[in-house]
Amino acid sequence: MSTSLILNAKVINEGKIQELDILIKDGKIYRIDKNLSHLTAQYIFDAQGLYLMPGVIDDQVHFREPGLTHKANIETESKAALAGGTTSFMEMPNTVPNALTQELLEDKYKIAAKSSWTNYSFFMGGSNDNYDEAMKTDLSKICGLKLFMGSSTGNMLVDNEKTLENIFSNFSGLIATHCEDEGTVRANLEFYKEKYANSEIPYDIHAIIRNEKACYISSSMAAGLAKKHGTRLHILHISTGEELELFDNTIPLSEKKITSEVCVHHLYFDAEDYKTLGTKIKCNPAIKHNHRDKLMEGLLSDKLDIIATDHAPHTLEEKDSNYWNAPSGLPLIQNSLQVMLDFYEKGKISLEKIIEKMCHAPAECFRIDRRGYIREGYWADLVLVDLNKPYTVSKDNILYKVGWSPFEGKTFGASINKTFVSGELLYDEGKFNDNKSGKRLLFNR
Repeated sequence: MSTSLILNAKVINEGKIQELDILIKDGKIYRIDKNLSHLTAQYIFDAQGLYLMPGVIDDQVHFREPGLTHKANIETESKAALAGGTTSFMEMPNTVPNALTQELLEDKYKIAAKSSWTNYSFFMGGSNDNYDEAMKTDLSKICGLKLFMGSSTGNMLVDNEKTLENIFSNFSGLIATHCEDEGTVRANLEFYKEKYANSEIPYDIHAIIRNEKACYISSSMAAGLAKKHGTRLHILHISTGEELELFDNTIPLSEKKITSEVCVHHLYFDAEDYKTLGTKIKCNPAIKHNHRDKLMEGLLSDKLDIIATDHAPHTLEEKDSNYWNAPSGLPLIQNSLQVMLDFYEKGKISLEKIIEKMCHAPAECFRIDRRGYIREGYWADLVLVDLNKPYTVSKDNILYKVGWSPFEGKTFGASINKTFVSGELLYDEGKFNDNKSGKRLLFNR
């Protein structure tokens, strides 16, 4: 394994920004100090004027492999993640076939071991009838159990009350939930299908069909089950201000039993954006009217713990269908860090808070082994960012297999300069090193 020395970087880590040097050896951070320029290394990088941060850990992505690889695969989407400063991902079980057995789950790890540019983990899926399989999950090697408590993914909907009670009372690891109330969504769907039976439906109706009530009913139910049984619960993609009351910001993250995630698109877009982007920003839970400021407040107050993407690509042909037929989900992971740095430039969040929510908190929340921080002895998952080099999203630089982004034409003020994964420089100003060094995430549980 090579040795690398990063000099003169402005290091953002654990609530501080300091100019430091970093020595990388055998894939890990070997030494951190103020002046290491006297040391020798195979590769030396002068990071003068650049910011160094831990690699982003995205705890919710859909990379579509196996079974849906016309949209994406682990190789293409992890490469896009790498270019955006994300060095670890946790992928959802609603691939084809659904990851509802331990054998099918391990098949995904085998694919990632051969093709992933970044570090990886995969959620075990829960359903109404795979309780015994779910209980076999090895908590030291698997990020958690995913339950879809809503209609987002059809066959993986878990709506049997007895099943939910059994899982919440007996699963000893982290349960991650998609929360939308099925009954509310179905009733709204039927109403608006009838209302717009003979006319074109406005795209922003998605925010009303999948409304605040649907989210709150399901999220509060999950939180109630977790409190009743002492379950470790993580509620994904919070999209409403009402749900913030379910979360506690008076205790440290390491002590929380119920945690939360907010996604970049719910912070960045508003339902008004349906007028220009249409089904390109159709997702579940929906982007709603007048909630993004409340979500940012929840993030800054620590009611919301983690920033993620719910990266979920579909082809443009699929997305260009009418409202009823267009699938929900959008590709985001290549620009998620730039989105948050855009908020920093606008004075809405500090650099330290961005790193806390995108790097430290996922590592803490999932108890990931030696990642998410810049510490001696930790894996060298590192990102150099240039805050003074604008970057315009265009067809020429989009790396997703689907080839489009909701940010096309947008110029961000910052660029990703370099990305290191487990000590290897894999992305360097638009160029890639094919020596993939992504590893399976392990967990201290």
